[in-house]
Amino acid sequence: MIKPWFRIALVLTIIMSMLAACSGGGKGAAPETGGGQAPAPAAPADPDQYGDTGGLMLPLVDKPTTLTWMVVSEKTNLNDSLLAKEIEKRTGIKINFQAYSSAMYNDKLKMMVASGKLPDIFHGMTPSELKKIGKQKAVVAINEHLDMLPNFKRMYVDENPWVIPSYGDESGNIYTWPVANINRDVNHGFLYRKDIFDELGIKEWTNTEELYQALKKLKEAYPDSYPYASKTKEHIFRDWSFGWGIGGANYPVYYDEAAKVWKYATVQPEHKDMLDFMKKLYNEGLLDPEFMTDTDDSWTAKMTSGNKSFVTYDWIGRLDLFYNQVKDQNSNYDLRYGNPVGPTGNGKTIESITNSFSIAVANNDNKEAALKLLDYLTSLSGATLVTMGVEGETFKIEGDKVVYPELTDVPLVDISMLEDRYALWLQGLYVNADKRSVYFNYTEKEQEAQDKLLNGNKFEPLDPVLNFTDDETATIAEIQTLLKKLADELNAKYIFNKDYGDAQWQQWQVQAEKQGSKQIVDIFNAAQKRLDEATN
Repeated sequence: MIKPWFRIALVLTIIMSMLAACSGGGKGAAPETGGGQAPAPAAPADPDQYGDTGGLMLPLVDKPTTLTWMVVSEKTNLNDSLLAKEIEKRTGIKINFQAYSSAMYNDKLKMMVASGKLPDIFHGMTPSELKKIGKQKAVVAINEHLDMLPNFKRMYVDENPWVIPSYGDESGNIYTWPVANINRDVNHGFLYRKDIFDELGIKEWTNTEELYQALKKLKEAYPDSYPYASKTKEHIFRDWSFGWGIGGANYPVYYDEAAKVWKYATVQPEHKDMLDFMKKLYNEGLLDPEFMTDTDDSWTAKMTSGNKSFVTYDWIGRLDLFYNQVKDQNSNYDLRYGNPVGPTGNGKTIESITNSFSIAVANNDNKEAALKLLDYLTSLSGATLVTMGVEGETFKIEGDKVVYPELTDVPLVDISMLEDRYALWLQGLYVNADKRSVYFNYTEKEQEAQDKLLNGNKFEPLDPVLNFTDDETATIAEIQTLLKKLADELNAKYIFNKDYGDAQWQQWQVQAEKQGSKQIVDIFNAAQKRLDEATN
């Protein structure tokens, strides 16, 4: 007899999609080792030696247990890695890793879903797909096992009660294990050439008017320059939107905290104010006229030359990357993180909890062991293990920095190096991160960026995480595609065309509503009402 969830799995393989993998493309997959019962694991000498397990008792099982776990990795020997051995030592669970490169993972997962032979733990399905097979009992409803999952319960029920209503289905069942604490506080923002600012005696701006005056002084000193350059094309409006209080993860839809309703950003008066400011910069030659079309290479040349462009918006890694590119020609080059721009004075808030990986547990005889293992990796002890390694064996702490004695000759110890050497930071395996990890080791300039926003609390509030029905998701997607295209066209015309003003803005507001802006907002507000009812 064919299981109902297997039938739906055949359909899902047609529409399977996967979020961008953290690892680069590569070749091959780890060969799958034979099944069978694992040999009895060696009992740890002292279960308390592994730090804070959040209430879990180690080992997690009382008999030899092997789990299959599908992950993204270029490594083909994960089963022999220090990580695999340490997990078995601590928990009693032997992991049979099924590792595939990012280029192959999606296709392999499709095949497994179609065959009905799911690994014990896997990731990569979209949330809606996971809910569909969850309802058919193919994967575990995690909320039904909270009594044995103290870390999940503490983090995602007690401390963040929105998680299950936001990530679960309409029956209150959650099939995805969220991932926490893997994001930096600040990763993007306004960047400026401090060396040029200092040369001209210009102070860093603290508000929008001061940025305008700074750009004017730069233009006066370098008449052939365009002081502000951009490579993000139409995304510049999203990037700037936080400073005008209309940004969010669902941009151009955002949550107005004061009014407690969702709104459509590109028809709001704040959006017009932002466009008016951009238009002024463009008309006065302060904004690069190629900002809607510029390429990475062209933008890089402008930002690294001596006198072309001096302010932009980008990733904080660029602060040191650009310096390293030009230091031989210009040792004074000094790109720094600038204050947010806009009336709110705030930048983007990055979520600390996400379900974007859709980590799930197959509903089979190994489900309890799999759930307990994920719960252990959610604990502080587990987070340290999978993102830092074993203290005293792979790493040690010197001051406030983590040091890897075996890697002292490596110029840059990053998470890719740790994956290659110790099988740490495996995509699909980590569910929590230790903030002492090298991923959070900032350069002096990157640390300055963190401090600037953290010390000043310059963050826009994080929007609620809504849960949409399949019909709502389809409607949003159908309307949003055309509406966004029209908004991008209006934005460009408003800035470039001197004849565009209040009349054209009012016409756009009417057009946007006809194209469904209100319909989208209504869907968001209906989902918000459901969330409020579930959490209050």
